[in-house]
Amino acid sequence: MDALLGSLTETELALVRETEPERIAELDEDALIDLHNRVRRARNKYVKAYRRRAATRVEEAGGRGKAHAQNARRRAKAEVFEGLLATVSTRLAVLAQASAAAYEAERLKADPPPRPVPKSPKKLAPQRTDRRPQSPELRKRAASTRATNSRKQARKDKRS
Repeated sequence: MDALLGSLTETELALVRETEPERIAELDEDALIDLHNRVRRARNKYVKAYRRRAATRVEEAGGRGKAHAQNARRRAKAEVFEGLLATVSTRLAVLAQASAAAYEAERLKADPPPRPVPKSPKKLAPQRTDRRPQSPELRKRAASTRATNSRKQARKDKRS
């Protein structure tokens, strides 16, 4: 892990430093969401790079197993950022849960909003009791289905 951290760029190292537990504990929810997005983008970058390079190397190397070993650095970087993302996600989940509990407590403590004064009731259109189809095509199809069913039932009755 230390060898890999030595090969990261300064920007990537800064991102790794930002995800240290002491520094994450100081962040509020919005700052943590921003950090989460940046770590996720870095993780996606290396996962994509790893997959693309591995796919191109399969044919060159003569198999997935051989190509796997040649792409170790990209895979390791993707794993580092995956772990960092898990750390940030866990802390974000804790803060989000606490925030949701605070909002719920605030909502329950506050007086309920005044109910709106009901306006005069609107006259509703009468409900259709006849559910038969209205268009000629649908009426014809319904009639055809009824006739087919009647013929089937007549044949069954004839057999008994």
